Formats: sequence, C-alpha cells, structure tokens
Amino acid sequence: MAGLTLPLVLLPGMMCDARLFAPQIAHLSAGRSIMVADLSRDATITAMAARVLAEAPPVFALAGLSMGGIVAMEVLRQAPDRVARLALIATNPLAETAEVQAGRAPQMTRAKRGDLAGLMAEAFIPRYLAHPAPALADLCAQMAADLGPKVFLRQSQALAGRRDQTDTLAAVTCPTLILSGELDQLCPPARHDLMQDLIPHARRVRLADTGHLPVLENPQPTNKALSQWLL
Repeated sequence: MAGLTLPLVLLPGMMCDARLFAPQIAHLSAGRSIMVADLSRDATITAMAARVLAEAPPVFALAGLSMGGIVAMEVLRQAPDRVARLALIATNPLAETAEVQAGRAPQMTRAKRGDLAGLMAEAFIPRYLAHPAPALADLCAQMAADLGPKVFLRQSQALAGRRDQTDTLAAVTCPTLILSGELDQLCPPARHDLMQDLIPHARRVRLADTGHLPVLENPQPTNKALSQWLL
C-alpha cells in the first residue's frame, strides 16, 4: 500500500509519551494523520498491543521505539493485515533474559518507595544518550515524572514478561525500516542486525554517534529515513 497519506501510529518507549516524537510529528504531520499511542495503562505487552489495535485506524503505518518497538511487534503478531508499513527503532525482538528480569525487582521497589526521579537519573537516562545532553536528559526526566511510579511498575512488569518475536519478524512482508544508533547501550547494533536477518527486505539505517534515542538525539537523519519509508 502506498504510504503517501497512510495514517501513522507511533509507539513511545518506556516512561515516554508523545514528546519523544516531537521532531517526527513536526516533520511528518503535514497531510497525514498521526496517532501517538498511550502505553501507560496496561501491564502486559499483549494488552498494550490490543489497546493500540482497538484505538488505531483500520490500516496504518506503525513505528515504535524501544518498548514501543516491542509493542509494535506484538501488534504485528496480533493483526498483521492491519500494519501496512513497519518501523522498528532502537528495539529488541528477544524475550527478556533472566539476568535483566532479576534486576527489575530492586528498581520496582525503589520506584514504590518514591525515588523514581533518582532511579531514572542514575539507572536509565545516562544509558539513553550517547553523549551528555542536559536538555534531552531533562525532557526524559520530565516525561517519567509526569507518568509516575505506577506506570513504571506496569511497564516494568510488561517488559519482563514479553515474548520472543523472532517468528513474528520472520513472517513480515510489508515495507520495513530498522533504525538504530551505533552507540545504543540498551539495544545494541547486534539486536538490529538480527532483525535485518529475519526481515531481509528491510532497510537498515545505522546512525553514527547516536545512542538509544535517535528520534531526539539525531532527528534530521531519523526524519529523512522515516519520510523515505513512508513514500
């Protein structure tokens, strides 16, 4: 399906909202309907994807970053006929490892005790960015603060229990973009190389000197890649 006027659904990462995609919304919204899904209300990836499908247009282009990419893969698994184009950004198709799962419990305890801000500042935001960027760090901190600890707990639980989506990706036939930063500490290039192996027709974009948030860290080439994907 031609993507010139195809509705676009954007799925944000953990503890992020529409502000994550502000440069993309500004660049892509002329003549196009854009929906940023709310991934804050459910405690499983399956339920998040079902809610996206309930609220999205009948057929749409789908782009997700990090946790949003994980939800995008589940959307595709649940309703492949509704996803006309797929963009996976800074994400991971594999189930969570036992080691990472074990690390979530103390994080969740800390959030319950009221130290979400300290947790984000120490354990999350420094790993989002390839280089110190106070304005972007402040934006990430503000998004997390606005969403709050209950959302952190739900999203942590969802990520810990996610399924492996390699079979889902191996069945993808729609035009696909796989985009990542070469300095991504959370979803390293090897994860994206695996996704390209699973979807050989996908276009692979690697952004040098960029970390886990290419949509904010390096918006111009990100916007260019998304524009080409939507043509």
